[in-house]
Amino acid sequence: MIIISDTTPIISLLKIKHLDLLQKLFGEIWIPNAVYEELISNKKFSNEARQIMEVEYIEKVQVGDSKSVRLLQRATGLDAGESEAIILSDEKKADILLMDEAKGRLVAKQMGLTIMGTVGILMTAYEEQLLTSLEIEQCIEALRENGRHISEKLYQQLRDKFRE
Repeated sequence: MIIISDTTPIISLLKIKHLDLLQKLFGEIWIPNAVYEELISNKKFSNEARQIMEVEYIEKVQVGDSKSVRLLQRATGLDAGESEAIILSDEKKADILLMDEAKGRLVAKQMGLTIMGTVGILMTAYEEQLLTSLEIEQCIEALRENGRHISEKLYQQLRDKFRE
């Protein structure tokens, strides 16, 4: 299974101390160079950067067609990480692209890519019995407290799912 990630799902999982879910659910994750640079370049987050550099299940992968990346950026306004993640997913015929940003998700869907966001990762972990419903709720609260936008509608859908 080929799984490619953009920056935000990795940062979100780091913030809630569940980066290990990526390995437990998917084995190996590929990230393009621009995503890797976004993850390790902020000096304020040196501990998080060290984690990214040390985990064996996140592999940096070079995008083959850099012209397509630049074209996608100009046409859509997406940043380098999002654009590289989308192009790499298309090039490698990825099974899943991990992405949270709405604009990037829309572009990826239009290209026929299968997308999963941080909430989807948490729900899959719940379905695989890696997290309890209480842990999921705590994770969602922590994400919201850390500035991640999770709509009240989506949050309510999650709560309803736990009651099934």
